[in-house]
Amino acid sequence: MSLPSAFDPGVTAVLSALDLKAVKHVFFVACGGSLSIMHPAKFLFDQHASLPSDVYNAAEFVARAPRSLDRNSLVVLCSMTGTTRETTAAAEFSRSKGAMTIGLTMEPASPLARAVDHVVGFEAPYTTGVAIDARNSNYSRIYQIVMGLVSLTGGEDLTESLIESLFALQPAIDGAQAAFAPMFEDYAPRLAKKDVIYTVASGANYGAAYSFAICVLMEMQWINSQAIHANEFFHGPFEVVDKDRAFILMKGLDSTRPLEERADEFLHRFGSAENILVLDAEKLDLSGIDPRFRGNVVPLIFFDTLWRFAYKIADLRQHEMLEARRYMKKIAY
Repeated sequence: MSLPSAFDPGVTAVLSALDLKAVKHVFFVACGGSLSIMHPAKFLFDQHASLPSDVYNAAEFVARAPRSLDRNSLVVLCSMTGTTRETTAAAEFSRSKGAMTIGLTMEPASPLARAVDHVVGFEAPYTTGVAIDARNSNYSRIYQIVMGLVSLTGGEDLTESLIESLFALQPAIDGAQAAFAPMFEDYAPRLAKKDVIYTVASGANYGAAYSFAICVLMEMQWINSQAIHANEFFHGPFEVVDKDRAFILMKGLDSTRPLEERADEFLHRFGSAENILVLDAEKLDLSGIDPRFRGNVVPLIFFDTLWRFAYKIADLRQHEMLEARRYMKKIAY
């Protein structure tokens, strides 16, 4: 079985080179923002594949040393610059156990690229400032890897539908930017004054909530935050809800939407609507995106739109998003 011609050539080359009949377990491994894409990747894999999979922080992956990691394992790693030491170490550790490795990175000559068996490139606007088509993003590449694996290991072949959906993703993002713009203008002045902003989501959206909390609000804005799973919200975190507390809630289209809806109802019951920013995927135009993949592509739409919202907050706070960082990539740690 072959993959669609529209698939990224790098993904096609890598999957063609692997001994997929030998794969018995898939590990998704990374740190920080790159780790955030592993959560929806596993969600998609769980929905369509019969193989077991796990998501790990790269350093813990090495420290924990799963006994199931062996020559029948496939380890998918990601680092935007390819210089994340923990992820490179995880790749080396995986290969020492005989596992097959794929590294996603923007830099083909990076340490991660040298440490893995196969490299898949992608583009990202967040640190370069250069606009891209979302079909070339890390989300797109890892989804192609996931559904390619499903198809080539005997599962349902949805690769044509996936790639058609990914080609329709950028127009959906552009439309979402316009749809959410008035809401962002309304909420930015209030949330810019907050010292704490929580993010809430579940399922495929959880990675986007996690990344926005730790990489944008905390790293780039110095705003205290925590990504709260929409159901874990009811097992402790909901006790902080009051009329002043700020939340960003993502309501997606995957099978876990009822969990997010329950959190939404509680937040508006005991919190204040003016401090609860809700991104609802049901309000978006997702024309051209297969309904079977809408739940999985929505997180990228949410994250891309929230990135612009973050810059609005930064301007109001007179805070530079990347340049103001005190420690990240500036000192040894």
